[in-house]
Amino acid sequence: MRLLFAGTPTAAVPSLEALLASRHEVVAVLTRPDARSGRGRTLAPSPVKALALEAGLDVLTPRRLRDEGVRETLAALAVDAAPVVAYGNLVPAELLDLPVHGWINLHFSVLPAWRGAAPVQQALIAGDEVTGATTFRLDEGLDTGPVLGTLTETVRPRDTSGDLLGRLAVAGAGLLVRTLDALEDGVLQPVPQGLDGVSHAPKLEVEDARVRWGHPTHAVDRRIRGCTPAPGAWTTLPDGSRLGVGPVVPVPEVRDLHPGQLRVGKGEVLVGTAGGAVRLGEVTPAGKRAMAAADWARGARLGADAVLGADQVQVLDGGRGSDAATDGVRA
Repeated sequence: MRLLFAGTPTAAVPSLEALLASRHEVVAVLTRPDARSGRGRTLAPSPVKALALEAGLDVLTPRRLRDEGVRETLAALAVDAAPVVAYGNLVPAELLDLPVHGWINLHFSVLPAWRGAAPVQQALIAGDEVTGATTFRLDEGLDTGPVLGTLTETVRPRDTSGDLLGRLAVAGAGLLVRTLDALEDGVLQPVPQGLDGVSHAPKLEVEDARVRWGHPTHAVDRRIRGCTPAPGAWTTLPDGSRLGVGPVVPVPEVRDLHPGQLRVGKGEVLVGTAGGAVRLGEVTPAGKRAMAAADWARGARLGADAVLGADQVQVLDGGRGSDAATDGVRA
């Protein structure tokens, strides 16, 4: 089949690589415009664009698919299908029927669970033990189109969203190729999504990544892993500055620390949670690189009664914070 591939970030690269190695022909790539990144804020192509240019493909980078001339450009490609992987732009209804087989989206959850922009992060925050990927045909709803194929993936105990997304990106690339093969062979029928098990995964904002030390140990651990590497978990120091927080190790047996309270020991830094504690791994002070928490603590010279997130955590008797203890997640 003739294909228009739509994708932008690193997670979409394995799919484009797989399609280029498949029996199908990728005739063009649709991706987001170059964006500023790094300390110098220089313009850089998306990971998908970089691969497409290396492969000698035509690359389209409209800011919006409703922009003048976009429909005519896409129609002229006369593609059989448009596989989509984390493109990051809305496909308007008037473009959905341009490809013969439609726009075939690879989504990183088992739909109808976790419809939306952050399915991997939200699955980790919720404590899901199994997730996966789905191929489906785009319609006018938010990830509501009929399903073409699925796969499942076990969530490992110490997975970050980056770890899990990396595995799903590779496994999902194979699923996408198999889906397109089956569509071309005429042996695949779309199946409407069920109404049971629907959940939503909105994009995580910076405030969503703030660590609530007054929540249970397992909820603190999940949120930090779910926000690693992006948008990046964080808390505040006693002086009000931000401290980036990498994955932690739950230490539920430590129960004498109030939420947010620090304990600096030999080679370790503990922080209290609701009814337990966590051991910090890497932290990132404002304006500095990531470093081991023990190294940071030696240089920070915090007092014995220092509390992280003191502007957000209120300490109650018995070491439990005033925040909702469930963190809004499924246990």
